[in-house]
Amino acid sequence: MGNIVYVEREALEHPRTQSILARYKHSHVQVVERYGEIFNGHNQNFRVQKQNPALVLALKRNKFVHSTPPQYETGGGEHYYFSHMLNCLYDCRYCFLQGMFKSAHYLLFVNYEEFVAEIQRTAEQHAHNNKPTWFFSGYDCDSLAFEPITKFADFFIDAFSHIPNAVLELRTKSTQIRPLLKRSATNNVVVAASLSPESVAEALEHGAPSLAKRLQALASLQQHGWRIGIRFDPIIWHKNYQAHYQELVEQVFSSLDGELIDSVTLGGFRVPKDFFKTMYGLYPDETLFNIGLEQRDAMVTYRSEVQTQTLGFVQDCCAQYIDAKKIYSYDSNSQEVVDG
Repeated sequence: MGNIVYVEREALEHPRTQSILARYKHSHVQVVERYGEIFNGHNQNFRVQKQNPALVLALKRNKFVHSTPPQYETGGGEHYYFSHMLNCLYDCRYCFLQGMFKSAHYLLFVNYEEFVAEIQRTAEQHAHNNKPTWFFSGYDCDSLAFEPITKFADFFIDAFSHIPNAVLELRTKSTQIRPLLKRSATNNVVVAASLSPESVAEALEHGAPSLAKRLQALASLQQHGWRIGIRFDPIIWHKNYQAHYQELVEQVFSSLDGELIDSVTLGGFRVPKDFFKTMYGLYPDETLFNIGLEQRDAMVTYRSEVQTQTLGFVQDCCAQYIDAKKIYSYDSNSQEVVDG
């Protein structure tokens, strides 16, 4: 990360800001009026900036909680997501963030308390539902990758312990699990791991922990009592994909207790067409962007027959190890985009 930390003036005295700045004593702190001056500025190149991103500390002021697309399902009732942070420590080539944002800087909203207040209000609206309300973290960032700095999981796990009809899903590729192992597992928190075959991870998930390390971390969490979700999303079509994904599924269920896995979700590569145009401009020679894709409505995704074939194959592999009712496959025509 770069040696500059940008801080909104109104966020400067926030206790969380001060705690984070204490970890960056040798960085230059530059105060700005609004984070948009840095994060939304013109003439930024995501690919170049990703090599040396800065940290931006700010206050979230608008809507804190958003509804997910209607077909987004993991076994809960109503589904929502929230983003305490924008951009990710990792540099996955398929990630929509590089098409969505002009900047690669890490933008952290420090006013966690206001997120929790809106989550509580939202959960209360569904207090009489038979199924708990599901809240996803990790849509615009990785939930755990920055945990040593942000203390995000620690704070929100404590907060969700007081929201009985809500589940927090921490979507991650990270192995930053020490804070979770230091505390008792909480029944309304699911650690959901994004996994790809080793060959795909090495080619496309730059900077992320290896598959072996992720599986080792998940095994430790499961042994400690945490609920685990598996996210094969996006499933990447490639030569020998069947052998690679069959091996991946075997590795997952030989490392983890399948009966205790909360859910498995499957999704193909899909990105809004405007995002894809930007991503292609950054990496025009990327094989992923040049094979098997087509535009359908507002999305760029795999051709229908490719999408059906790949998702169906992985679903069949998973059904050998886990109850089919726990497997959820996302519609390829969805307007939802993949997590980074």
